[in-house]
Amino acid sequence: MTCVAKRRRRPSPRSLDVRQKIQLLPHSPGVYRYYDAAGNVIYVGKAKDLSKRVAQYFVDPDRLNVKTRLLVSRIADVQYSVVDTEADALLLENNLIKQYKPRYNILLKDSKTYPWICVTGDEFPKVFLTRRVVKNGSRYFGPYSSVMHAKALLEFFRETYPLRSCNLKITSDAILRRKFRPCLDFHLGRCEGCCIGGVSREDYNAYIDEIVRLLSGGVNSIIRDYKARMGAAADALDFETAQAYKLRIEALQKHYAKSIITAAGDRDVDVFALETDSGEAYGSFLRIRGGAIIQSLNLGFKLNIEEDRAAVLSEFIAEISSKFGALKGEVIVPFLPDVEMDGVEFRIPVRGDKLALLELGSKNAREFRANSLKQREHTNPDEYRAAVLEELRKALGMKELPVHMECFDNSNIQGTNPVASCVVFRNAEPSKKDYRKFKIKTVVGANDYASMKEVVNRRYSRMLAEAPDDLPQLVVIDGGKGQLDFAYQALCELGIQDRLTVVGLAKRLEEVIRVGDPYPLFLDRNSRALKVLQQIRDEAHRFGITFHRSLRSKAAIQSALREIKGVGAQTEQRLLMHFGSVARIAAAPREELAALVGPQLAERIQEQLNHGHQD
Repeated sequence: MTCVAKRRRRPSPRSLDVRQKIQLLPHSPGVYRYYDAAGNVIYVGKAKDLSKRVAQYFVDPDRLNVKTRLLVSRIADVQYSVVDTEADALLLENNLIKQYKPRYNILLKDSKTYPWICVTGDEFPKVFLTRRVVKNGSRYFGPYSSVMHAKALLEFFRETYPLRSCNLKITSDAILRRKFRPCLDFHLGRCEGCCIGGVSREDYNAYIDEIVRLLSGGVNSIIRDYKARMGAAADALDFETAQAYKLRIEALQKHYAKSIITAAGDRDVDVFALETDSGEAYGSFLRIRGGAIIQSLNLGFKLNIEEDRAAVLSEFIAEISSKFGALKGEVIVPFLPDVEMDGVEFRIPVRGDKLALLELGSKNAREFRANSLKQREHTNPDEYRAAVLEELRKALGMKELPVHMECFDNSNIQGTNPVASCVVFRNAEPSKKDYRKFKIKTVVGANDYASMKEVVNRRYSRMLAEAPDDLPQLVVIDGGKGQLDFAYQALCELGIQDRLTVVGLAKRLEEVIRVGDPYPLFLDRNSRALKVLQQIRDEAHRFGITFHRSLRSKAAIQSALREIKGVGAQTEQRLLMHFGSVARIAAAPREELAALVGPQLAERIQEQLNHGHQD
């Protein structure tokens, strides 16, 4: 790679204006760097044509988003580096981002060090797990996103191959001089004692070669080789050797059953999948060799101004290339990146085995996204709730963030005690002090539609009178198109239909009904947007049912006492205050009851209550 870098200077009044410098940029591939007035790198970008790419930031500022306009307002100087190809520009950009960590670039959110499996370059190599890559002739395989998977591999190797686990510097000369004594592993049969000449260098390295082949994705070829050897040993009546190969095959098949991708056959491919979500991206990488996954890595990115999916995918590819080396051959992607690479063929599958591999990668990316969000819900709840609201805003096509949401639900049984509830969420959290419950006043019988219209009208007519600036951004109606239409009529009568968004959430298929849209909106079942809608709907239902049950209970008590001749509202209240329930009134001593209401009424109350109880 040829790299011509301009020396950075702090801007001064005598230096060229930024726009003048842009006119002097070459029409070549390269990397550009923006500096602020203090001389700090605030953005690093790549370009197929430096002059055209950089000019885009200054030609038409109105086309830029808010974050990009803020970046442009802070640019005090621009410098650049020319390279030979787009691929070189991508890798150089990735390295400079890691070096400078510019404020406005796509940044890796996961900074942890992943483990590698190391095979040393000794005469009798060791195989162990490490997080440090040292260029001393050793071979490294990985990195592994799961340390448990890496440890399971090492344990499998130790159970299958008699490898040494000591840290001795074993050489042929040291063995001849009898410098070492065998350790416990030798006596337990876990090591053949290479330190005392128990195994030749050629035989020991044959084990290492097989391990390297397994780590490089050669499990299928090794199994085929073992089967051929097993058959040859059986034909020669060497059944003991054949049995040893059979056990080795079974061990390999058992351990690698979850790693072998049946759909991939024996092909060698790399798979990239990407999920984006409101300023963040989650990428999954799978390296498949010989039909087995030999490397996998999930990475998260924080997006600032560069939110184009093709550019994000290119950044992901550059990061993987820096960790695993340059890509070669066939690479499966969900869409094309914004760079081309020599020797790399990007493919977007539409059917068959390759599509199955891409779907596997996408599943990994979605799982990684879900786990990251779940972790953030506990570590940074404010940021998590803001992301939930942004996802909901985009899903419903709202202009404003639904910081204030309200949900309505009707509750009645065959038209008795009709009530409604209104629950309030602020910042995606229940605000119970703002909950309201309503008794239906103007509707006779079980008419959910008219009841919904009445309640919505009462709620917002009062809010307009008392707190007109506190209208919610989103109103959720528990029900389908009918309930939604009547709620919208109430909003129209109040003249506030354009000041908020109202949707219905139907229970059967969890579809979102929108005013004027004949087709329901189906959100992803696992999306946070749908979950927060379900949460507020379920809370409204719970709150309404609780209120309805309390009214039914009071009505049942009232009817049992009021049916008795001589018992009015005051007598009923006095009895319930004293005894606590109708059952206790019925079981009370006649004298105690007579002291409150007189002997004749006491006798009548107990006869009717006890007669009704027996029936």
